[in-house]
Amino acid sequence: MGTQLIETIKCFNGQLCNINWHNTRFNAARKEHFGLNTRMNLANFIKVPSSAKKGLFRCRISYSRAIDKVEYIPHQYRKVTSLKLLEDNSIDYHLKYSDRKRLNELYEQRGDFDDIIIVKNGCISDSFTANTLFYDGNQWWTPDTPLLAGTQRARLLAEHKVGLRKITVNDLSLYEKVGLINAMWDLENMPVIPINRIE
Repeated sequence: MGTQLIETIKCFNGQLCNINWHNTRFNAARKEHFGLNTRMNLANFIKVPSSAKKGLFRCRISYSRAIDKVEYIPHQYRKVTSLKLLEDNSIDYHLKYSDRKRLNELYEQRGDFDDIIIVKNGCISDSFTANTLFYDGNQWWTPDTPLLAGTQRARLLAEHKVGLRKITVNDLSLYEKVGLINAMWDLENMPVIPINRIE
């Protein structure tokens, strides 16, 4: 994987969302990947431009040992109504690498489906750009085997809004539906797909 990492933050009407959770992941990644122990607060480095003060944007921070680039990209939600299971037992994306080559290759194999769910060693992990949640008729659960431990996922777990458990391919029939969460999609606005729309 390349040495550059990214952090993507939801910017809505000029406000940066979940900044504390992004700071936590950003500083943990800096320590693991670059050996940097100094804690940085992203809010001190991000100044929302006037062009991004209204509407929905992805604030994309590219960084290595220092912050290399901050971009504001207008965001439109895409529709996801079907998911294809794809297996890859060796994929590693536990840090948010800017190099998404393997993820892109898997996504290109989705065929007529809107998105993918990556299966690693029989266990459910993430979609192309999101962590997965599964609803059992009573509550939402997230797999304990994500490719990337997302900030939205971390927040929902800390707030006890979702539970954590092992979910294998064979377990899918125990659930009614799957939701996709990331920095842009939360529990209130995430795509929700019936379990029978996963193949």
